Amino acid sequence: MVIEWNLIIRLLIAGLLGGIIGFEREVRAKEAGLRTHFIVALGSALFMIISQYAFSGRFDAARVAAQVVSGIGFIGAGVIIFQKNAVRGVTTAAGLWVAAAIGLACGAGMYAVAIAAGILTLLCLEAMHFITRQYGEKTVTMTISPVHADELADILKEIEKNGTDVISFSISNETATIELHVRNKKYQATVTKLMAMAKGLKVEIS
Repeated sequence: MVIEWNLIIRLLIAGLLGGIIGFEREVRAKEAGLRTHFIVALGSALFMIISQYAFSGRFDAARVAAQVVSGIGFIGAGVIIFQKNAVRGVTTAAGLWVAAAIGLACGAGMYAVAIAAGILTLLCLEAMHFITRQYGEKTVTMTISPVHADELADILKEIEKNGTDVISFSISNETATIELHVRNKKYQATVTKLMAMAKGLKVEIS
């Protein structure tokens, strides 16, 4: 039995590059981590190798690759969730899609392209994480009870004086719900001020 070391190297490089992207996602506590990205990239490389070398006679290697591109959508959709009026996991799903593409490139022997794609993906993820932490905002929901309309008006004024943007607010059965935009960088300090503002009242922040 002849061991195709060249093909095994393709699998190793595909798994390594996919695993590096997955490691970044796992460090950020995202839905799919190192193992998922590793397996997706390695599997894609294996599919590409099979499409190129496993069939004798007439065949179209692009057909298997095309099925990988469409099939990876099922895994990607599985990590996208809707929680607290926000869609989460889209970036991780895109990462899986890129990991599949990197795997296909490695399977085809296009190492330079695969490595470049992996580096660019990591640069994008890390750069955006840094920018988001420094300048990004998150939506915070503040629930206060028991509170009356006039008390709510005073609280809203204090929030705006603090420099925090109020997106929306509502009051029902003496329970007020306020949605705010808070800078990620100032999140802890802002939450502390909000809690102090409603002293004596029951406050929940999520």
